[in-house]
Amino acid sequence: MATILIVNGPNLNLLGVREPHIYGTETLESISNNCKELAKTLGHEIEFFQSNAEAEIIERLHQHFSTPVDYIIINPAAFTHSSVAIRDAISATNVPFIEVHLSNVHQREPFRQHSYFSDLATGVICGLGSQGYLFAIRYIDQALKQN
Repeated sequence: MATILIVNGPNLNLLGVREPHIYGTETLESISNNCKELAKTLGHEIEFFQSNAEAEIIERLHQHFSTPVDYIIINPAAFTHSSVAIRDAISATNVPFIEVHLSNVHQREPFRQHSYFSDLATGVICGLGSQGYLFAIRYIDQALKQN
C-alpha cells in the first residue's frame, strides 16, 4: 500500500462555480472523493490537500520529512507559473510527482504555458479535466508495482 499526496493550489476550492467553461462543473470535494475511491480500490491511500497560500503548500510538502509519502500529484494552479519556492520544496522531498492541470494550459494565455514544475515531474497531464487526477493515480499504481 502506498500513500499518495495530492496537492492543489489556489482557487481550486472554487471548482464547480469558477469559470465552468474552462474548469468544468465538478467540485474539488467530488474530485477528492473519486481519487480516494480509486486509490482504495487499487490498495493505496490518498491524502488530499488544497490551499490558497503558497506557504501552506510549502509546509505541507515539508511534512514529508516527518510523515513520508510515496508519490505526489500536484496541481499548482496559478503557482505553476510563479512559484520557485514550491518548486524548491517539492524538489527537496525527492519524491516522484505528476503535475496535473484541469485545462489545457497550452491553449491558454502565453503566461500559463510556462511551468516551474514540468521539468522535474515524472509526467504532466493537462486538459483532461478531473480525469487527469485519476489517470495519474492509475499510472502511479503501475509504476509502484514495477518497483
